[in-house]
Amino acid sequence: MVDDNDPKPAPASSNPTQRLSQVAGHVASVKKRGSKSKPKDKSKQDILPVDYSDIFTQLSTLRSIASTPDPKNKGYVRQKQAGKLWVRERVVELLDQGSFREVGSVSGTVEWKKLSDTREEPVSYIPSNNVQGFGTLRGRKVVFTADDFSIRAGHADGALMEKTIYMEKLAIALKLPILKLVDGSSGGGSVTTIKKMGFSYIPPMPSFEFVVKQLNMGIPNLGAVLGPAIGLGAARVVACHFSVMAADVGALFNAGPKVVAGATFEEGLSFTDLGGPSMHCTNGTIDNLARNEQECFEQLRTVLSYLPNWGGSLPPVIASEDPAERQCEDLRTIIPRKKTRMYDARKIITTVVDINSWFEIGALWGTTAIVGLARLCGRPVGIVSLNCEVNAGALDAAGSQKITRHLKFCDIFNIPVVQFVDVPGYAIGTIAERTATMRHGVALATTYYSTTMPVFSVVTRRVFGVAGGIMLDCRDPRMRVAWPSGDWGSLPLEGGIEVGHAAELKVLPPGQREERYRELEREYLRLMNPVRTANAFGVEEIIDPALTRQVVVEWVKHVYENLLPARLLDRANGKIQPMFY
Repeated sequence: MVDDNDPKPAPASSNPTQRLSQVAGHVASVKKRGSKSKPKDKSKQDILPVDYSDIFTQLSTLRSIASTPDPKNKGYVRQKQAGKLWVRERVVELLDQGSFREVGSVSGTVEWKKLSDTREEPVSYIPSNNVQGFGTLRGRKVVFTADDFSIRAGHADGALMEKTIYMEKLAIALKLPILKLVDGSSGGGSVTTIKKMGFSYIPPMPSFEFVVKQLNMGIPNLGAVLGPAIGLGAARVVACHFSVMAADVGALFNAGPKVVAGATFEEGLSFTDLGGPSMHCTNGTIDNLARNEQECFEQLRTVLSYLPNWGGSLPPVIASEDPAERQCEDLRTIIPRKKTRMYDARKIITTVVDINSWFEIGALWGTTAIVGLARLCGRPVGIVSLNCEVNAGALDAAGSQKITRHLKFCDIFNIPVVQFVDVPGYAIGTIAERTATMRHGVALATTYYSTTMPVFSVVTRRVFGVAGGIMLDCRDPRMRVAWPSGDWGSLPLEGGIEVGHAAELKVLPPGQREERYRELEREYLRLMNPVRTANAFGVEEIIDPALTRQVVVEWVKHVYENLLPARLLDRANGKIQPMFY
C-alpha cells in the first residue's frame, strides 16, 4: 500500500527523467511531512542506490586523492625540492593533450570506514607508486608506466607488481609501443618488504619474461631516467631498445650510496658520483643524454616516429619536401686528398639524408663509431658511419659494441641500413688489446652476418683489414658504391710497406732505405688507384659523391616497395627470427 505522502504516480506519457525520479522516490527514505524526527530504520540505511552512485562516489574520491598533489606530503616536497616533476605532471607533459587513459587508477592501499552493514567509505588512501595506462604521442597510441618516487621511492612495498606485469603483457597483446619513465626502484625490493610480508623471500622477476618477448617481437621499448634508477628500475630502463637520461636529475646504479659504502667502503658518494650522466651516458649503459625531463620526452617522441608499432609491420613513412634528385656538390671536396687529414663524417650524413631528419644515438660513447636514425624521402633508415676524428676511425671495443647494438635495433624494426665506410681496421695497441677489441670485433662480425635487414654501403675512403671486410662483405650480393677517394687493401701503406718489404729494407743502409721506401710508396699509391680496382670489378661502381643522395634514395625506395613486404612474410612464418637480446 502506497503512503499518501509518497509522490503520486506520473501519467504514462511522462518522460524518462520524470519516471526515474518517481522510482527514486519510492526507493529512497522519505520523512513524512510534519512528523517528528525518528531514528533511521537500519534496513533502509542498507538499501543501495539503483544508479550505483555510491560506487562512483568512492571511485571519484580515490581518483581525486591520487591526482591531487599534497604539498604537506614529505615525498612530494622532496620530489619538488630535487627539481623533479611529479609523476602525473610527467604524464601530462609526455602525452598528447587529453589522451591519457589510466589503467589501475584506484589501485593502492585504502582504509575503509564502515557506515552500515552494506555501506562504507574510504577515509585514507595511498595510491600505488606507479601510474600506468594508455595515451598518444604525436597521434601514435602507446602504453606507458611511470614511477612515483614520492611514495616509498618506488619500492615494492608501495607498489602493485601486478600492474606493471599487466602493462607489459598488454603491450604484447595489443602490439603497442611501451614507454617507461623510471624514477626509483620501479617496484624493486626494500628491506621493509620483509617486515610487511612477515618473511624473507627469494627475489622474483615475474616481468622480465614479457620484457624479453617484447624486445624480440620488435615492440618499441623506450625508457627515460628521470631520477635515481635503482636496482630493478635500472634494469628496466637499460633493457629498453632506447634509453635517455635527464642531465639535471638522472642517475642509475645497482645499489645506492649507503649500500655501496657498506660493501666497498666508498663513502660520501652522491647519486651523480655513483651513476650520473658522466658515468652511464659515456659507457653505453644509457644511449642518450638530455638536458632535462622535457628534452627526454622530446627524444622519446622523436625515436618513436621512426619505428613501427611492432616488428610485424613497416616503419612509418612520412611526406618529405626534400627532393630525391637533390645533388650534394659539397661532398665532392669533403674528403681531403692528403690521406692523413681528417673531415667531418657527420656532415656527410646530414648532407645526404632528408633535411633535419638525422637523430644520433649514443653520441657520447663508442665515439669511433657514429650511429643513428634518419629518413630518405620520408622513409626511415639506420645510419652507420666511422668517425675519422677519433682514433683515426679505427674500430675499438666500444665502437664495435655500439654498431652491434644498432644493427640489432634496425633488424628488429625492419629498418634498412645505409653505412658510410671509412675504416682503417680494428684499433691496435695495448689499450685495444686490454679492452678485448678483437672479442667485440668478432661479435660485431657475427651480428653483421646473422642479421637480415638490407644494407647499402657507400665507401667514402678507407677499407682495411677484418673490420673493413665484414662491413662490406656482409650481404650477398653486395649493395655498394665507392667514391673516387676510395683507399683499400689488407693493410694501410703506413706500416704495411715495412712489414711486406722488411727483409729488403733491413739490408739497405739508412739513406738508401728511406729512398727505397719512398719508391715503394709511390709505386703502391699508383697501383692503389681506385679505377684499377673497378677495372678488375673489385668495386662495383665509383660514383660522383654529389649523386650519393640520388643513389641511396633509389635503393631505399626499392627496399620499402619490394623487399620489406617480403621480409614481413618471412618473419611471420618464422623463416627469419630477429633477436635484440
